[in-house]
Amino acid sequence: MSEAITSAPLPSGQVKARKRPGGAIARFVAVRVAGLVVTLFIASLVVFGALYAAPGSPLTYLTHGRTMSPEAIAAIKAEYHLDDSVGEQYLRWLGGVAHGDFGTSIIYNQPVSSLVGGRASATTLLVLMAAAIVLVLGLAIGTLAGLRPGWVSRSAMAAATGVMAVPTFVGAVVLIVVFAVQLEWFPVFGSGTSGLDAVYHMVLPSSALALASVAFVARLAQTAVRAELSADHVQTAISRGLPRGAVVRRHVMRNAAMPVLTVAGLTVAGLIAGSVVVEQVFQLGGLGQFLVGSVQQKDFPVVQAICLMYVAAFIVLNTLIDIAYTLLDPRVSIGKKDS
Repeated sequence: MSEAITSAPLPSGQVKARKRPGGAIARFVAVRVAGLVVTLFIASLVVFGALYAAPGSPLTYLTHGRTMSPEAIAAIKAEYHLDDSVGEQYLRWLGGVAHGDFGTSIIYNQPVSSLVGGRASATTLLVLMAAAIVLVLGLAIGTLAGLRPGWVSRSAMAAATGVMAVPTFVGAVVLIVVFAVQLEWFPVFGSGTSGLDAVYHMVLPSSALALASVAFVARLAQTAVRAELSADHVQTAISRGLPRGAVVRRHVMRNAAMPVLTVAGLTVAGLIAGSVVVEQVFQLGGLGQFLVGSVQQKDFPVVQAICLMYVAAFIVLNTLIDIAYTLLDPRVSIGKKDS
């Protein structure tokens, strides 16, 4: 990300695309993908090592502190390969993950992949609906506030600042009290069955998850639009009598869109982590709620699987956004030779 943003942008307004050699683009994408693989490898080390960094031994977690016979302890060690070195255990676990095998749940005695897969749909729908709310409302409010300065713009930004300071769980409780308990427009808990019923059940949870991000994106969009409106090339176009609508579309929105969309994309990626709190409040039965319960029960194979999935989703989204931003914005170079 840092390479893409800090590398030699052209002056604002000069957005005519430079023709980039195909080899440079392929090399840039290859470097980013290699960085993605290295980051995922380091994340897997951290996630797996957390089991050994926690107080107590893995055998204590597996037996839940109960006194067991030497034969039973030997069977548990053999099942989870606890007599092997940590390196051998990690390589065995990583090989299983590469094939979609995250091990067996200590609590449910079932494959972790099947337990996690059954709960992934609720989390995916929650994050997608929250992302849609963030992008549509955040960009719309920020753009209108930037194009029409005045008391309405100031009021909107003041409200956005206030909303950004509200913790997610507080916003969720307020939404439940107002729209579920008082007005009875939406259900209080649960993720619904499927189709439209699932979407209906996700309206309040996704709104709670998106609340602070909408305000953040709105403020960012307002600042970017204001900056472009005061740029020299925009003022020159306006002074030459060009229609304001055309100037806004061709110069203001185009130049302001890329940095705003990039940060908005990173904000959307952050919704994955925030979904843990919202799922717990609304009892959605998704990955976040399952993660909290597994941590409390010390079901480490499940915890490792969900943590790795969350980290991988965040890293992959960041890399895709980084690549898309760099390739789509002609003002940003993709390497030293290109710059």
